[in-house]
Amino acid sequence: MLGVEVGDSESGAFWSAFFKGLRARGLSGVKLVISDHHLGLKEAIGAVFIGSAWQGCRVHFLRNVLARVPKASAEMVAAAIRTIFAQPDATHVRSQLAEVTRMLTPQFPQVATMLTDAADDLLAFASFPQANWRKVWSTNPLERLNGEIKRRTNVVGIFPNDDALSRLVTAVVVEAHDEWAVAEHEANYADGELHANAELHHYAGRDPSGSARPQPTRRSPISASVCRRARRSTGSPQSKISSANSHSDGASSTTTRSPSGGVVERLRQRRS
Repeated sequence: MLGVEVGDSESGAFWSAFFKGLRARGLSGVKLVISDHHLGLKEAIGAVFIGSAWQGCRVHFLRNVLARVPKASAEMVAAAIRTIFAQPDATHVRSQLAEVTRMLTPQFPQVATMLTDAADDLLAFASFPQANWRKVWSTNPLERLNGEIKRRTNVVGIFPNDDALSRLVTAVVVEAHDEWAVAEHEANYADGELHANAELHHYAGRDPSGSARPQPTRRSPISASVCRRARRSTGSPQSKISSANSHSDGASSTTTRSPSGGVVERLRQRRS
């Protein structure tokens, strides 16, 4: 969280003043801004954070597209647009956008025009590492935060002044900020754990492809010693293994467990 401010409307003047305040406090190097498509907000981003990109929400864009498509063709158009975001790298993302635009032009020229006009804002995410794509190509986290703010403020209803509203909203935003920080920490921990497991597999005898290298069959020295003693005591080339329920009357048993979990029983007959 960088700041919270109460305003009467989402005008360009309000957002410009808010962003200039952040910049005066030391905010710099902004490369990407994700937000709703408010004209005043987008204009303020371009005016204050010069050189930064703006990412539009792909979910909202798809809704706007489907509103201009007959219901019978909606699923086909939606599936075609989703393929743009399923590409492995930025080059394929941009080429797929061009291909989908070309494919939809004959039947849905209005949709093709929307794709062409929104290409820069819709694909701003592609200029950043692929690991961050899912976090920046939609405003779903912002929508959830706005929904929580609305829910909490509706409970109060009427605030005596702007400061009271600002205190409540700030508390909600700080709570969301902490949740995001914890989620990011857990994600980084999971990535580090996977990397550590990969290194352990490498040192444990796995080749670069991930498959286990063939290892010579080895017998535990403890289990081998137990088996040798069992053969000597029975006088048979193989040890006799039986369950406790199969012991005959008058037979005493000694049970030895090997490290592998096997049970070797030596039966000794009592002398009559």
